[in-house]
Amino acid sequence: MTAQRKLRALITGASRGIGRATAEAFAASNIDLVLVSRSQTQLDELAQKLRQGSDVQSFAIDLSAPEQINSQITKLLEEGGPIDILINNAGMGYTGELIDMPLADWQQVLNLNLTSAFQCIQAVLPGMRSQQQGTIINVVSIAGQQAFPQWGAYCASKFGLMGLTKALAQEERPHGIRVTAVCPGAVNTPLWDTDTVDADFDRTAMLKPEDVAQAILHIVQMPQHAVIEELVLMPNAGTF
Repeated sequence: MTAQRKLRALITGASRGIGRATAEAFAASNIDLVLVSRSQTQLDELAQKLRQGSDVQSFAIDLSAPEQINSQITKLLEEGGPIDILINNAGMGYTGELIDMPLADWQQVLNLNLTSAFQCIQAVLPGMRSQQQGTIINVVSIAGQQAFPQWGAYCASKFGLMGLTKALAQEERPHGIRVTAVCPGAVNTPLWDTDTVDADFDRTAMLKPEDVAQAILHIVQMPQHAVIEELVLMPNAGTF
């Protein structure tokens, strides 16, 4: 990376929730953006809003189809240039007892919450290694550290993402690449409105997406020789 080039961040799940708030925080900090989610319409709306301060590209990619991800991310990197920051944020919630969970649902949760992050990491690592620096932030969850009943598949995916993050940090430290696990408690995002989640919590007591976005921005802005390897961010109220 040369001193003249602005930082460039790839954010998955960028069209709403934590991903959208992170894109807005990065744009306000003069970081160029590559935004990925399933909805091109929502991405284009956000990109138009953020282009006033940053160069913004948007790509509709279905991250629940892992066999396509590496080639699609590699293609967008070839078109737009290297990535300095990867934010693996895309994910889904799922509630229900494990005894009743269909295998197809289990695989969908693992594909989106864990395997898609692995595929995005593999796509950006060669460029980061060639630069001998980069920052990878995986948005895990407090459910990657603590298990909750009815959330077994979600917890399994997030515990897996935590393990992936820790192993990756060890492997990439010699290459100058920083790797961080961000573990927020409950965040008031559209995840709670999806048909795969059945939970009744006081959403006013939850973290806001902007809270998590500011934590992610802080991690990115640390001096290059320093890394926050794990950050737990909880609501200062009764919600987990």
